Amino acid sequence: MKKIAILTSGGDAPGMNAAIRAVVRRGIFKGINVYGVRNGYKGLMAGDFVEMNLGSVGDIIHRGGTILRTARSERFKTEEGLQLAVSSLKEAGIDGLIVIGGDGSFQGAGKVTDRGFPTIGIPGTIDNDIAGTDYTIGFDTAVNTAVEAIDKIRDTAFSHESTTIIEVMGRDAGDIALWAGVCAGAESIIIPEAEYDVDDIIVRIQQGKNRGKMHSIIVVAEGVCKGEVISQTIRERTGLKTRVIVLGYLQRGGSPSSYDRMMGSQMGAKAVDLLLEGEKGVMIGLKNNQLIHLPFAEAAKDKHAIDMCVYNLAKSLSI
Repeated sequence: MKKIAILTSGGDAPGMNAAIRAVVRRGIFKGINVYGVRNGYKGLMAGDFVEMNLGSVGDIIHRGGTILRTARSERFKTEEGLQLAVSSLKEAGIDGLIVIGGDGSFQGAGKVTDRGFPTIGIPGTIDNDIAGTDYTIGFDTAVNTAVEAIDKIRDTAFSHESTTIIEVMGRDAGDIALWAGVCAGAESIIIPEAEYDVDDIIVRIQQGKNRGKMHSIIVVAEGVCKGEVISQTIRERTGLKTRVIVLGYLQRGGSPSSYDRMMGSQMGAKAVDLLLEGEKGVMIGLKNNQLIHLPFAEAAKDKHAIDMCVYNLAKSLSI
């Protein structure tokens, strides 16, 4: 294996640049030429390769987003698009591909492998929703960003004696909402993995008021419902003043935390090592604080599961 390529796909996540840096520098250390693919699978089909060197990845470990940029492509999902992508790799003399992204990105990587091209996946998504790994690059930074925002919002909620509903990202996974809610001391946390009861939320608000607390924070994952729906229900049922804050893409940006830099660096280097060892069609994961790898197909069989012990902890701490 003399030449490898790396691309980032799907939503950007803090720590992707740390992984790119690790792939490039580990590859060069091992005597391999490394090429970046710009604009994800769209760039792969177009043959948009750029040779990377040590300087290419200098001063990027602290930057959010991805220097290779990312783009979604419906064409890549077709047989024509897949064949075009594989042909582009072969024409460029690339021997192996590393893909950083989420579930959708890994589905594409698996199809590239099925067509005879060695591919390794690195989990990179703030949602932390990939089965087969306890952690995905970007999650820690996203949670820290959400907690910092909630801390600031709480100051205003206190000043105005309001109930504030904060909508966070996570698609169909409640990890960001759960972790941010626990760490910021939210009175209620609403996630897709557990049924929520508006009556219970209102009881918690009233319990707080009975002991002199005039404000409340409710964190809701976007995959459950819009924060405005919760806000309107509480307002109609209680007459309390409510506000809604949608954090949105704020959670994706920003300088990655030290943990995301470390995980990006370790997973990036591991991906290069796996290609050199002859592995293909596998994703890297973290289990019990140890790096592992498992086939894309095996990971796809399972569904991401949230730690319900943490959810139950949140309920007991927010009485």
